[in-house]
Amino acid sequence: MVISSSPQPPTPAALVLFLRNQLGLSESALELGIRQSQLEQAPLAVVLWRFGLISLEQYIQLLDWQDSRP
Repeated sequence: MVISSSPQPPTPAALVLFLRNQLGLSESALELGIRQSQLEQAPLAVVLWRFGLISLEQYIQLLDWQDSRP
């Protein structure tokens, strides 16, 4: 379990669209990841990878996508 001392911001709609459209995550995987991210106050990308919902390559792709956003 990853627990941060600061709450995570709400999941941006653009991130949800990226996860669905580019990485092919299912609704149930997204719901689990978001719920667990909020519970643990941990970054969504870390939670998705830790739960095996995305591969290491997809995790890196997600981080690259986040870094390219303004």
